[in-house]
Order: sequence, then structure tokens, then C-alpha cells
Amino acid sequence: MAVKLALVGLGGYGLVYLEGLLDQKKTDDFEIVAGIDPEPQRCTRLQELKAMNVPIFHSMDEFFNKGTADLVIISSPIQMHLPQTCFALSQGANVLCEKPLGATIQEAGRMIKARDDAKKFVAIGYQWSFSDAIQALKRDIQSGLFGSPKRLKTMVLWPRGKVYYSRNNWAGKLKDEKGHWILDSPANNAFAHYLHNMFYVLGDQVDSSAKPGSVAAELYRANPIETFDTFAARVVTQADVEILFYGSHAIEEETGPIITYEFEEATVDYNGRNSNMVAHFSDGSKKNYGAPDDDQVKKMWDAIRAVQTGEKIVCGPEAASSQTLCVNGMQESMPEIVNFPDEQIFVCGEIGDKINYVKGLKDSLFECYEKNALPGELGFEWSKNGKEIDLRDYHEFPMEPYQVQNEK
Repeated sequence: MAVKLALVGLGGYGLVYLEGLLDQKKTDDFEIVAGIDPEPQRCTRLQELKAMNVPIFHSMDEFFNKGTADLVIISSPIQMHLPQTCFALSQGANVLCEKPLGATIQEAGRMIKARDDAKKFVAIGYQWSFSDAIQALKRDIQSGLFGSPKRLKTMVLWPRGKVYYSRNNWAGKLKDEKGHWILDSPANNAFAHYLHNMFYVLGDQVDSSAKPGSVAAELYRANPIETFDTFAARVVTQADVEILFYGSHAIEEETGPIITYEFEEATVDYNGRNSNMVAHFSDGSKKNYGAPDDDQVKKMWDAIRAVQTGEKIVCGPEAASSQTLCVNGMQESMPEIVNFPDEQIFVCGEIGDKINYVKGLKDSLFECYEKNALPGELGFEWSKNGKEIDLRDYHEFPMEPYQVQNEK
């Protein structure tokens, strides 16, 4: 059975899916029936699609008025994930939606209901969850091989500057021009995979994640944006496991992800993109799980196979919702983003892509990571404590009226 695919979003991350399909030599498993993008000319492989007689549409409405699809792959802005997923489901299609599932936890509930009503599946594109490395690691955690989890922590420091924040009209925004929540930030975009993964590997089922019980976060910015470019957060899961998450775009050189998952009988480490997940046991032995980055589009092939066979999706809205719930709690913990002092902000990078970075920030975040602490607990002069947010009965963002602040 050749699965009929409609691709929503042909540029940005959508190009990763498209290249995976176009570069695949065996094409019996799929047929691209539509490319959907309001600005298709931005796609660098548009001419190849046209040469294959793939019709190009500017909207999902336009396509579904003329055709059908078995699987819709959505690579659109965060605020479009829910409405486009629900619309595709209503048209009888299964969905692979890029991460995150949306901006708010209430969107997760709406997405799950729409999926159940349609009797189709929704996969959320956290590619690590679909990887052989993470699936093997999760099985060993579930089996008790490492003993009980004690603490999971991750730090990601990736410089991002003018080009990144000007690449579209929603980067660094809390809401779009229509008032829809976006909550774009490193925790909800570039680093979302690593936050999600800490919940996912602790899930008690292949398609579930541990649930956050509380979060306290510190949110900072060096860039002229509405949201934050730097954060530190402590989460405690409902099973009482501590999760620590640190990240920044206001940094002068790339570091990480650096990952340490601590258990009673082992520690699992990952040191930088494309490295291996390795478990170090208390008896001195090791187990290498391989690199979770090995196949960026395995999630797509798994979704195609699920259409054909009914195979279970390992990461759907339920599993992905822990990341969304945590990000909502982080925003609630510090609704007024703290500006880094001007005298600590410097500029690096090339002409046309200047990067604002905070002098000494890398060392400060490394100290926090090593000491399992938040910046406010260590008393850095620029730091401020966020309040702890109880997430056990948290069902809608925001709890209180939440005003979009002026940019820095």
C-alpha cells in the first residue's frame, strides 16, 4: 500500500521531511499527493516536486477541497499545530505533527479528543522518542536495570542571534497578531526535545511520559524579544524525581546537549550532538545505546508504517503533553522575564548575524549544573528566584491574566 502523503510546510523543518522522501530510492511505500505552503517558493527543492507533478497548494482548505491524504505531515509555526492537526483529522487523515504539540496544555486535550473522534492517530515529531537508542534505554529503565531514578538533568547552550530571531514573524513571541499563544522560547522550540526526553524515558509505557508535579523556573533575556533566551528550571515529577533543565541562546559558543541521568545503580551520559548515550554502572561496566540523532526522519517512516499496519505510535499527544505542561509552568513561575544587565551583554558573530551573549553566563550555568542548583540559589547578581508552580491539577494556561510584556 502506497501511503498518500500531504506535506504542510515545505521550508524550515519541513525541508527535512521532504529531503528524506525525495532522497529515498524506494518509493513503493508512499506517494506525495500535495505540498502545502503559503510561500512555496522558499522551498529549495520545489522544482523537483513540480517535475514529479506534485500539486502545490497555499492552504489545507485548498487541498482538501480537491483531494485526500492518508497521512498529513505538519511542519508549521507552533500556533498552527493544533488547528491544522484537528482539521487534517476531520478530513480523515492521520497526522505527524512537528514538536511541540502546541503552546498550551489545553491544546493537548483538544488534540487528543479530535484524534479519538476521528479514530486516527497523531504522532508528535520528537525524533529521539522514535530512535532505537532511546527505545532501548527506556526499556532498560522500565525493567529496573538501573534501579530507581534519582535525578535527570540537561544543559544546552546554542548561540542564536539576529538571523534566528528574524527568520519569521513569530520567533521569540508570546502571542501572534491574532492573539493565539505561541510561547516560543528555547525550552519550547530548539531545546524542546531534551526537556521532553527526560519525561519520556521515565514513562511507564512505551507511549507515555512521566508527569511533572511542580516546577520553579528562572527566565532571562539578552535579546529584544518578548519571551526568554535563557532559562534554568527545577521540575519534580509526580513520582518525586528531580529534573533539572538549563539552556541559553545568549551564549558565545555552542556547548551540549550535556545530559546526566542519575539512577541508583547507574548514570547515563550524553555529551554533545551526535554522540552516544552510554550507561555507566556502579560495578564499573558500561552499556552503549548508540546515538539517538542517527535517523532524524525515522519518525516519518514509522508513521507511514503505522498507516499501513496499524502499528502503535510511540510518541503521541499524551507523551508530548508533559513538555507542554512544564513549559506552561515555567512561564507561570516567572511571568515577568528578567533582563540581563546591559553592561554584561556583548556582541559576537559575523556581519548580518550578530549574537548577543552574556559574559560569564556559560561558566555560571555550568556551576549550576554541577551543583544541581538554580542561579538564584547560588546568588548571581543578575539572578532572580521564580515561584514554585503546582502542576498536579493544572489544566489551562494561564492561571491568571497574562499580559504580553514589552520587548527588552
